[in-house]
Amino acid sequence: MTTAQAPAPVSFAPLQAAVREAGLLKPRTGYYTVKFLTNTALVVGAWALFWRLGDSWWQLATAVLLAFAYGQTAYLGHDVGHGQVTRNRRAMTVLGLTHGNLLLGFSYGWWMNHHTRHHNHPNHLDHDPDILRRLVAFAPRQAEGVSALRAFVIRHQAPLFFPLLNLEGIGLRVGSVIAIRRGVVRNPRTETFLLALHAVVYAVVVFSLLDPLLAVAFIAVHQGLFGVYLGCVFAPNHKGMPVRDGEAEPDWLSRQVLTSRNIRGSLLHDFFYGGLNYQIEHHVFPTMPRANLRKCRPLTMAHCAQQGLPYYEVSATRSYIEVLAHLRGVTEQVRQNASRPA
Repeated sequence: MTTAQAPAPVSFAPLQAAVREAGLLKPRTGYYTVKFLTNTALVVGAWALFWRLGDSWWQLATAVLLAFAYGQTAYLGHDVGHGQVTRNRRAMTVLGLTHGNLLLGFSYGWWMNHHTRHHNHPNHLDHDPDILRRLVAFAPRQAEGVSALRAFVIRHQAPLFFPLLNLEGIGLRVGSVIAIRRGVVRNPRTETFLLALHAVVYAVVVFSLLDPLLAVAFIAVHQGLFGVYLGCVFAPNHKGMPVRDGEAEPDWLSRQVLTSRNIRGSLLHDFFYGGLNYQIEHHVFPTMPRANLRKCRPLTMAHCAQQGLPYYEVSATRSYIEVLAHLRGVTEQVRQNASRPA
């Protein structure tokens, strides 16, 4: 499907009023204080284990733990950027730079610009950077005039999709460096310094403790699985849902709901996905603290039903099946288009 259209313009105001009345948009200082403390303990504990194990191939298990810890850190940085933790701009910047640049090694300023455009134009073939920066194609028109490498990927994109997620961490860092060099971040010197500090400290710690071969294997597992973790959380959110093009935009609620997919699950899912399993609620109310998204879900579902707006929610397993099926469908359309006489 190449367009996402609502049956008719829908009203957002009643849902917004109900959410405000329930107090679901208010910051959750206590909740996030606990989240920051426990996440800090997770990261510090993982690196302490790394130091304790020393030059051992058991460090590959530590790399798996660190990949998870980095993912959880990224989701906290995501919440900071959306104003879920605090609405104070200075505090947001400090927390964002700490979690993005210093702890993870990619640009908070670049991500803010990138992610804001994604929220404004989800699944838009011309305006959503989450669609534009991928090697895979989410609509046949994205396969037109591409490089030989990307054409190969598109021909095999369903089986390659999850393996390619190993490169997501590299992609974030490359995008960060390009953004800083182009001057599209507000604090280029600070961001550059923090990125360099992260890279130097990370390399010194790993290569000073591990044999070079083991160090390379550790980095590959750590950074690769970090990318896979991020990708497995981000992919179900919009991939395989309707995409859009053109200048006409649906109303805000329709634009967010029709292009988003929720993951049905438990509190364990909430933790693993960083609250992004409630993708519909997150997109409709991006400043809502993640702890309130579960409470917002029944309000959103009821309002969408009342307005005749499809609300889509599936299991985690089903979401990945749908993503791969969509990619296979696009590949097949591209092949059919290529086989037609000019």
